[in-house]
Amino acid sequence: MLTMMLNGIQYVIDMGASVMLPIVIAIISICMGIKVGKAIHSGLMIGVGFVGLSLLINMMSDQLGPAAQAMSERFGLTLNVVDIGWPGASPMTWASSISTIAIPVAILVNVVMLLTKLTKTVNIDVWNIWHMAFTGAIAYTVTGNFGVGILGVVVHAAIVYKMGDLWAPLMQDYFGLDGLTVPHGGGSCMGVIACVIDAILDKIPGIRKISITADSLQKKIGVFGEPIIIGGILGTAVGFLAGYTPKDALPLGVNMAAIMVLMPKVVSCITDGLVPLSERAKEILTKKFDNAEFYIGLDPAILLRDSQVITAGLLFIPLTLILAVLVPGNEVLPFGDLATIGFFTSVAVAVHKGNLFRTLFSGSAIMYMTIWISNQTIPWMTKLAEVTGSLQGGGRVAALDQGGSPITYVFTQLFVKENLSGAAVIAAIYAACLAFTVYSVKKQKKGSMTREGEKAHDETVFIGD
Repeated sequence: MLTMMLNGIQYVIDMGASVMLPIVIAIISICMGIKVGKAIHSGLMIGVGFVGLSLLINMMSDQLGPAAQAMSERFGLTLNVVDIGWPGASPMTWASSISTIAIPVAILVNVVMLLTKLTKTVNIDVWNIWHMAFTGAIAYTVTGNFGVGILGVVVHAAIVYKMGDLWAPLMQDYFGLDGLTVPHGGGSCMGVIACVIDAILDKIPGIRKISITADSLQKKIGVFGEPIIIGGILGTAVGFLAGYTPKDALPLGVNMAAIMVLMPKVVSCITDGLVPLSERAKEILTKKFDNAEFYIGLDPAILLRDSQVITAGLLFIPLTLILAVLVPGNEVLPFGDLATIGFFTSVAVAVHKGNLFRTLFSGSAIMYMTIWISNQTIPWMTKLAEVTGSLQGGGRVAALDQGGSPITYVFTQLFVKENLSGAAVIAAIYAACLAFTVYSVKKQKKGSMTREGEKAHDETVFIGD
């Protein structure tokens, strides 16, 4: 029976996010008391959103991938291990023997943490459990210990759910996503670096006053500051940097302008489809747990509706290639994840309140660390590719998404002990950034509560007078 259930889960997973998520969302919605028709409609709306998102991402990969590679060759970058990105890493993860068990394990961790009040995040982003499964798959592949692999899933899941709690206020304040959060193994986990960068920049006279956003640009330079124009300019610039003629560079610019316009519209399909389930889940949970506060965990794709996030993603396409050259001893050529760099910097954009100037600093730090780690995990990624039959014709592979995750890297190094000094440095930096972020968020929340209390007191006095 268990084998049949696990095979069934794998069968649905193999259909991809655009089919798996509608099925999962529809089933969960029906179980929570939402009418069948409405549940199916919501599921299909999410499926439509992911189909559109997939088309746009594929277009970005098809257009920007060759441009990035041409840019690399043009400037003589000696990077010989290609980043296969999340489009290559996620199927590889789902093909591993630990993947089908990872989903129920990750869900169980969430349930236990909710019942013990260790988290307020209710994760319904089943597809991105692959991030948690990846840590388990890598750990199991390089250690040969299945128990260590399962522990990797548990550790990654627990950290990500806490990240959901940490960023929930920011999701509401900046993105306007009330009661929603993004427990994600990429941008959410790396956002803590942005908090430290933001605090440092706040201490530098002159620098702390600089604020550049797509909105401010639009006010200053009019129509040239609109997302569609920014996308067109950045896309064309990447084309010329790649050595393209106007015949090839200009179409790239138009395609990137299309991304800027279409991405928020496509993402709105996903958010619209999730609204009924989100509202129903909050209703049930607050009733069951005496009006306790809960956050619904969703895919970070919902953050791509923000023009600052998309703009930052486009800016970091050439910047990531430059950083790849600057990282000592790096062999990884950023490629597969270039089209989705916006996921890496999405939370950082929110931390900086849309200030692209500050995002350049924090995003550079995030991508520098990601590239360095992904360079260290090349042997692990290559072995996982070989074990799952994903590597044809030999060679080596790397992945920025999750292959460059400090959680996966530090956890696995504890057992393989190949580069403990490097792992210790990454662990120390990440732990310091995390501790500072937790402290800052708690301080900000306490200050907000104090201000609300004072406001309520003033209003009471006024009424009494």
